Amino acid sequence: MHGERKVPGGKLVVVEAVVDDGGAAPESGTPRLRDVVVSGDFFLEPDPQRDGSPQHGQDPWGEDDALARLTAALEGAAVDAPFDALVQAVERAAAGTALIGFSPRDLVLATMRALGRASTWEDHTFELLDAGYQGPRMQMALDEVLARQVAEGRRRPTLRFWDWAAGSVIIGSFQSLRNEVDVEAADRFGLEVVRRITGGGAMFVEPGNAITYSLYVPDTLVAGMSFADSYAFLDQWVLRALRTVGVDATYQPLNDIASPQGKIGGAAQKRLAAGGVLHHVTMSYDIDAQKMLDVLRIGREKLSDKGIKSAVKRVDPLRSQTGLPREDVIAAMVAEFTASYGLRPVKLDDETRAEAQELADGKYADPAWLARVP
Repeated sequence: MHGERKVPGGKLVVVEAVVDDGGAAPESGTPRLRDVVVSGDFFLEPDPQRDGSPQHGQDPWGEDDALARLTAALEGAAVDAPFDALVQAVERAAAGTALIGFSPRDLVLATMRALGRASTWEDHTFELLDAGYQGPRMQMALDEVLARQVAEGRRRPTLRFWDWAAGSVIIGSFQSLRNEVDVEAADRFGLEVVRRITGGGAMFVEPGNAITYSLYVPDTLVAGMSFADSYAFLDQWVLRALRTVGVDATYQPLNDIASPQGKIGGAAQKRLAAGGVLHHVTMSYDIDAQKMLDVLRIGREKLSDKGIKSAVKRVDPLRSQTGLPREDVIAAMVAEFTASYGLRPVKLDDETRAEAQELADGKYADPAWLARVP
């Protein structure tokens, strides 16, 4: 098995190993790693205060000893060992040694890639799904169905840009309906209120005023990453795309995309038990800020850490920063993703459409789901 990890801004870590299944006999137990070899263009600086002197044939400076200890931490490890347990083992082995250009997590990530438990963008073939114009409930249902299909291996990793057939207010999975939305105002403006399966805050969208996209990927792509790290990781291509159209975009933890002129959009994420990740982002293009304020209950506490007094200033539309039609901004995003990772256009198939429609008419039309947090 062979796995590599190029650390962003750092060095290359390579792990090679044999998986020993003990002859595949049931009594042999869990398959384990053996004949582990760790290599790369990183640096190791052993602790100069380490006790003892080198034995005959041993590197007097200690680099070989440090590398041997890192290798030994992986030798014999169960192939299904938890990620964090392996990191802790490597950290113990690295005590007294400076790992320059990589970290214990990077070494374990290379090991996970060797085992097929972690992957890179280049390991996947991505599809760009055209689902057509859809109403709010169907948008929610498509997100859930497509994420599940990728998790179950029924669909390749997929990118989808949403086209809205009607205006909507979308609240996060854990938000209170009455605390977040003025339902009467939403009805007055003809906006359907729906609840999504991801957490995060409320979204206000009307056809043409937002750019929303979803990524459906296997969880191997974000293996070993914290939620915070995975948010920024999955949206790096978006920042590059926005810069090509003149927006100096940056990522603001936990889940905001911003520019010097203000917030552009926010991300939300759901990791499925079956092994998939739903990651979606909504960015404002030409928002009616006053209507948004009439519908959403954005209170002082929500703004308390923003350094501003008016919610209108929280969102700066992409139209004013790029001067481009919405379609051109999306085209720039598609071009960047294609250049970076490749994309194969596909249409929404009848089976997926039917599966999503059933969910839209059931779960997402159920008042109990909408008011799960009253």
